[in-house]
Amino acid sequence: MRLFFSFLAGYILSQFFRSFLAVIAPELAMELSLDPQALATMQTAWILGFTVMQFPVGWALDTLGPRKTVTTTMLAAILGAFIFAKANSAFELDIALSLIGIGCSAIYMGAIFVMGRMYSAKRFALLCSWLIGLGSAGNLLAASPLSWAATEIGWRNAMAAMAMVTLIATIILFFTLRDPQKSEHSHQDGFFRGIWTILCIRSLWPILPLTAISYALLLAERGLWAGPYLSNVHGLGPVERGNGLLIMAAAMSLGAMIYGPLDHWLGTNKWIVATGTAITAVCFLYLGLGNPSASSAIITLSILGASGLTYGVLMAHGRSFVPDHLLGRGLTLMNILFIGGAGIIQPISGAVMNQMKDLPVTEGYAMLHFAFGVSLIVALAIYVFSKDVVKAR
Repeated sequence: MRLFFSFLAGYILSQFFRSFLAVIAPELAMELSLDPQALATMQTAWILGFTVMQFPVGWALDTLGPRKTVTTTMLAAILGAFIFAKANSAFELDIALSLIGIGCSAIYMGAIFVMGRMYSAKRFALLCSWLIGLGSAGNLLAASPLSWAATEIGWRNAMAAMAMVTLIATIILFFTLRDPQKSEHSHQDGFFRGIWTILCIRSLWPILPLTAISYALLLAERGLWAGPYLSNVHGLGPVERGNGLLIMAAAMSLGAMIYGPLDHWLGTNKWIVATGTAITAVCFLYLGLGNPSASSAIITLSILGASGLTYGVLMAHGRSFVPDHLLGRGLTLMNILFIGGAGIIQPISGAVMNQMKDLPVTEGYAMLHFAFGVSLIVALAIYVFSKDVVKAR
């Protein structure tokens, strides 16, 4: 478990960096005169940096090992956080977030690669989900604590402090991480041939659409739109907004922890994911079709966060079809879809919200949430045709 906790510190930071923008977005928009499209582009810059690195990271995990792969890439996050703290334009913020995305690209992948090689399949979903659940403390940091820090010392000083914390976490990982023994077939497939082999696994096909949309929508909501939604529609100030996002983040963490042992208890990945996805879709539709008060909206966002974080179980479902010698590339392929989907959804949602700026603000956010809910239902309809992996309880 020493390895688990070594990765946990890094993953907490990764979660912070993928969700902090929602908390300080209104302040950034005011100070640097940024419109919704610019904010969506900034979040996309993080996603782009993260996503572009996934295939190289998968290859590096299979061939070079997680120690070199993870600690080397984290150096980019340190640099990016320092640049963000000094940025004075949207372009500089985009560069900073791209570097942070690159720096975060190998942390979770390195962790689940090690767990996938060192632990049994029945413990894989548990450890993946618990890493997400405990690592979601990063979401907690990127809520009320960040709001408080931004108010007291300014968002620039807060980000400089996070750069220093990331440096410390990188040093800890460098000295504590040890590579698992390589698979005897680890060099059997080249980079592109390995990816093609994985894409030819038919059992993965019905899983991929939900992989591309489930976490992407949750990330878009928590990382980009939830803060402006609570501010613009319900009139919440920085601290109240931060508290609402803190509750949502805590619910996401709790949900991931609960998902962890469910596949072992119930003997299924598929129907756990399907049930959680259905609840999440209903929450999005309620935000789109209902007229919730501020408190009801926060409760709905919290239920949405808790039910929507099926990431670990869905990853375990896909992992069950990937051979060991392609594990790194298989996991990173799924992660590209998890995060890359957000790279498509977020700029599109930003452009749509920009086009609807002349409409009443309540109507714009309602349409956004309704579209999110319908998208989940479509992906879920495909996912139910996937092959389940029934496990002994």
